[in-house]
Amino acid sequence: MNLIAKRSLFFLVIVLSFISCKKKDKRSQAQKDEDIIQAYISDNKLDAHATGSGLYYVMTSPGTGIQPNINSNVTVKYSGQLTNGKIFDQSGSAGITFGLNSVIKGWQEGIPLFKKGGSGTLLIPSALGYGSQSQGSIPPNSVLVFDIDLLNVQ
Repeated sequence: MNLIAKRSLFFLVIVLSFISCKKKDKRSQAQKDEDIIQAYISDNKLDAHATGSGLYYVMTSPGTGIQPNINSNVTVKYSGQLTNGKIFDQSGSAGITFGLNSVIKGWQEGIPLFKKGGSGTLLIPSALGYGSQSQGSIPPNSVLVFDIDLLNVQ
């Protein structure tokens, strides 16, 4: 074998080794999020319910007041964290007031599951959160976990 053939063979072996070591995860982002959420539910022994969109919720208390819709203004006390437990945002004890039509899809779908006075947890897949975009300290494609108290509905 001449020198050029040996170098070509060596280069081919290196390239093939690199390619075989760098296997791509061929699952969709939705499948990855579902696996992360299922592991979180299992690890935390939660009684979570699926809505069909990828969102899961835990109903601590359903509440007894008015139930919001997409056009409602709501006041919510919340804490948002990643599945590793890192808190990325939280409200004060008085909560924050906002229009449901102006927040992430996971909140638009999840908060109306509760009535005024209700509380629970929303497990939001990345597609219903910030998707492939980072948002502050939230990395791209992150599953979000929100503990919420629905304080008021207007």
